[in-house]
Amino acid sequence: MKDVKIAFRKPIYPVSEALQQYLEKHNRTTQIQFLYEDLLRFSDSVNILDKEGKDTLWLGVLYPEHEFKEIEANLNKIYTLLHSDGDEATLPYLKVDTIDFCTFGNSKPFRIRVRNILNDNYTNFYIKQADASRIYGLEIEDLLSPNRINFLIYKNTLIEEHILGIPGDVFIQKHLHNCSEPEKAQISKEFVKFNERCLIGLLGDMRSYNYVIIPIHDFDQVIYRIRPIDFDQQSYEGNLKVYLPQYFKENSIMVNMVLEKLKPNSIEQYRKEVRSQIVKRVTSSQNRFDELISIMKKDNIAPEANVTELKTALQKLTYDVNFKYCKTMGDVIETGIKFVLRNYKKAY
Repeated sequence: MKDVKIAFRKPIYPVSEALQQYLEKHNRTTQIQFLYEDLLRFSDSVNILDKEGKDTLWLGVLYPEHEFKEIEANLNKIYTLLHSDGDEATLPYLKVDTIDFCTFGNSKPFRIRVRNILNDNYTNFYIKQADASRIYGLEIEDLLSPNRINFLIYKNTLIEEHILGIPGDVFIQKHLHNCSEPEKAQISKEFVKFNERCLIGLLGDMRSYNYVIIPIHDFDQVIYRIRPIDFDQQSYEGNLKVYLPQYFKENSIMVNMVLEKLKPNSIEQYRKEVRSQIVKRVTSSQNRFDELISIMKKDNIAPEANVTELKTALQKLTYDVNFKYCKTMGDVIETGIKFVLRNYKKAY
């Protein structure tokens, strides 16, 4: 399999006033006085290794004691905002166990682990630099996919809930070979659906480490779901293949399994199921979707050359002349969704 390359790191795009107003209207904002930059004041760091002693590329960061108390208090408040609408009754029982920093991602996230000292249960969440294209990706995922996304914005700071699941690369390496043949067929079906959702939503760079696989026990069987966890490459690249997980070498085992387990007519059936589901999702949240897309169409979240390359490729793929008139990535998303609506609304 020839690998897809992303040559340059995507820049961080500022959140426009219109997008900020949209987020406020739909309860995606918070007024807590804490910024991403506040976490950059760490005084020391240590490399974090996995159970096998390999570098995870995350750093455990440390703060002076007097600063950590203030940081911990703010992080605990953020936890309550994410999980209990800001109910402060639990604050005395919350403790920040660890703060980790990742230097290789576009958003350079901090991973926060908060523990309830009454029962030792813990929860992770992330604090990142706010990026407009990433926020569009989170909203599109929430609106068009079966998955709900919980996040908050404060100025240039993005707070994201942790998405549970087994990282795709870990699952492929350590768990896939233990799956039964029917389970492999079911995972193949889910990968086809995931591939189609990424294309329609223009979510790029879904290498195996950028999505998770979620096993769900259902009576006498285990079924699997696949969902993205990284939205850095939302509607940015011009290369159409970037939006199709099947073209990344990290997913080659999944692709080969699909070809082995599914016949072409089954693959097409599952792709149609995704399109029909997206029609239902758009129809049930039409006003909010239209509001988001109208803002996205006016926003600059990709170079003009990328828009031209992508719309040309999609026009060739779909034979839809409307892509020819797209000027922004928001236009491309809207044209793609309208194409799906025209062709699959009868199924709904």
